[in-house]
Order: sequence, then structure tokens, then C-alpha cells
Amino acid sequence: MRKKKRPIAVDLFAGAGGMTLGFEQGGFDVLAAVEFDPIHCATHEFNFPFWSILCRSMTDITAQEIRDNSDIGSQDIDVVFGGPPCQGFSLMGKRALDDPRNELVFHFMRLVIELKPKYFVMENVPGIAFGKHRHFLLEIINNFRANGYDVEENYQVLKASDYGVPQTRSRLFLLGCREGLPLPKYPVILPAKPPTVWDAIGDLPIIENYPELWDSDSANVPRDTPVPYPYRKPSVYAKRMRGMLPLKNDYSYPRKFDNQVLTGSIRTKHNEISMQRFQETKWGEAEKISRFLKLDPKGLCNTLRAGTASNKGAFTSPRPIHPYQPRCITVREAARLHSYPDWFRFHVTKWHGFRQVGNSVPPLLGKAVASEIIQVLGVTPTKPRKKIELGNEELLKLNMSQAAQQYGVPSDIIAPRKIVSETGFLEKIST
Repeated sequence: MRKKKRPIAVDLFAGAGGMTLGFEQGGFDVLAAVEFDPIHCATHEFNFPFWSILCRSMTDITAQEIRDNSDIGSQDIDVVFGGPPCQGFSLMGKRALDDPRNELVFHFMRLVIELKPKYFVMENVPGIAFGKHRHFLLEIINNFRANGYDVEENYQVLKASDYGVPQTRSRLFLLGCREGLPLPKYPVILPAKPPTVWDAIGDLPIIENYPELWDSDSANVPRDTPVPYPYRKPSVYAKRMRGMLPLKNDYSYPRKFDNQVLTGSIRTKHNEISMQRFQETKWGEAEKISRFLKLDPKGLCNTLRAGTASNKGAFTSPRPIHPYQPRCITVREAARLHSYPDWFRFHVTKWHGFRQVGNSVPPLLGKAVASEIIQVLGVTPTKPRKKIELGNEELLKLNMSQAAQQYGVPSDIIAPRKIVSETGFLEKIST
């Protein structure tokens, strides 16, 4: 007999909430999310104000703390999911899980075992499943089996574009369950062709017509100017992102928002030489100096990636070039290409906004996986009717120090970033 109660989930390595949203759309209540970065925590709290976000390191949080600091309490958890970073795939003469660079993978497994969910989903980079790195994945599988979990041996790399996302992003998903429960299946590829780049962003306004969208990428002067704008002709995909058409099999809580107002669209200032190069670059090709890809309006977006802190060796993320305007895409355009609905808000700066999009699993990809988990649970998903207020907008304006204070963590928990300007000068920007 199928049940109608919404099942309970926990998101580890939650980021701004791409997987949280995907599982919510699939019919889950994600009562607790754990995230290390206070900027991400603030954005997560804004978009999911009715659930708990725990700003903690995965290395020292316990299952009991997750239960005690959320509405889970002693309830049985249906699924735990997350994408722990894997950096040290192989060390000669050692188990990969002994590599300190894989400490977070170990703690993901520890928390799954401590929380004792019925199911778990581990998401990761496709490279972990191939070549010399495969033994690391097998080590993870064997560790789960030794602790009472069955794991689907025929693990799969899923393409976001197969599930309605206009992007080529691929991720490996490892599915497991408590011994004695049936293993979930992997989602079936949708028969329809994925939406194109222009399906995703073609209805958005020409931001060059809005001078109020000029801004510096500085958290010291946060501003995400809401701009009322006239719609251009939308595709079916765009209508769904704007909330004009219901998303198929979407069981998320409706949010209150004004779909006539544009957010996440601060413009990037490029010099005239760069704009000329962008203009001359052909669709689907990389611009020769920046190596930014110019999006083909009839094709798919390349994998959107996040920038990293300076202590991780990178300065900023490569941002695709708009198909028709000589500029990089906005955060809102990136969000559309990642399958985030327009009510979902990001940090007001371009730096953090792009980082939050690029670090996340596309919600529609997460939803596809969640739908298989809820199916094997024997639950009939239910759609809440009451519209939910989003959180306090001040959460989206916090710089790193303010966000750290908000959640009671050290202000240097994330290293300050460095960027290289187009003229080549190194600048240090407080975040």
C-alpha cells in the first residue's frame, strides 16, 4: 500500500541548495542541511526558511546534532544525500580513504551510517568511476557494505540534459539502501529533447537596456537591484522557470514571488577590446584570449563551473559568453541554464552567485533521482497548496565576515579570494 506522508531527507554538503530543491520537487521534506560555507548557508536559509541549515564542518558534526538541531528528532530518515569532494583518488601503497584529501568522503559515509537512513545517494564527478580512480569508488562501496548497506553495483553517470536541463553537465550517482530493502533504479532518460540555450534565456530582457544593473562585484556594496521588465516571448521551459506553467511532477512548496521582477542580473563590465573579441567569436567556440565559450542558442550550455578560493589555486570561474550580446552571462541566465526557477535567489554579488550555481547539482537532475527514491519507498508524492514566504533578503547581502558572525563560525573559515582583472593586475577582494 502506498503512503502519502512526505518522506524525510537530509542534505550533506548542501551548498546553496540545488539538491535540496531537487529532492523537494521530488516530494521530500529536507528537514536538515549541513554546509561549511556561511555564505551558502545564508542563501540556503533564504530559499528554504522552513527547514534547518547547520553551518558546520562535516568533520566534527554528529548525527545526533543533526537530529537535535532540526525537526527530525527521533524520526526514521528516508534518505541522506550529498556530494563529498574527492581529490586524492589514488596513493601508491595506501587505501584511498586513508588519503587526508578524501577525509570528507569518509565523514559522508560516517554520517550516513550514524543517521541510519533507509537510502543514501552520493553524487560525485564522473572521473571517479573510470581508470585508476575506479578502485577508490569500489573502496567506498565495500565500506558501505561492511556497515549494513547494499549498493547498486551498476552505478551510472547521469547527464543533466537527459532530464530536461539545457546543459551538458554529467555527474556520477551512487545509490544504496539498508540491507533488506529494495535498491532504487536509476531514472529513465526523458524522451523529449532537452531545452536549448535560447529556450532557457531567450525571454529574459536585454540587460544592456537597464543602466541600474551596473554594479561592482564587491560584497562591500551589495546590491541586486530588482528590475520590473517586459517579457519577451517565452518557451515552455522558460514559462516553467517563471512559474507560469507547472513543472511536471513537481511536489515542491509554492513560493511567493513577483515573476515580473528580474533578480540576479548585475552586469559585468568588459572593456571595448574584450567586447569586440566576444562579438567576433562564433557560436560554440572558445574566445581565443579568455577561452570563454560562446553559447550556441540552438545548442546546450557547457558545464557551468564554480570559482574557488585563492588557497585552492584558482581565481574565478569561466563564464560563458551570451549568444547575442558581447558579454558574459548573468547569474540569472546561469540559473536558468542550471534549471533553477526564477523565485530561487542567490547572493547579490556575481562572484558568490556564480559560485553557488556552479557548485550545485541542477535541481531537475536531483529531482529525477529523488523521484526514483520516493518510488521505491512506496510513497505517493503530495503537492502542498499553501504558498511559502521566502526568507529575509538581508541574508543575500552578507559578506563573508557578516555571514560567519550570523552562524557563529570563524570569519576566516573560507579564505579571501583573488581575481585577475582583464588588464592582468592582481586584486584582492574581501568576500
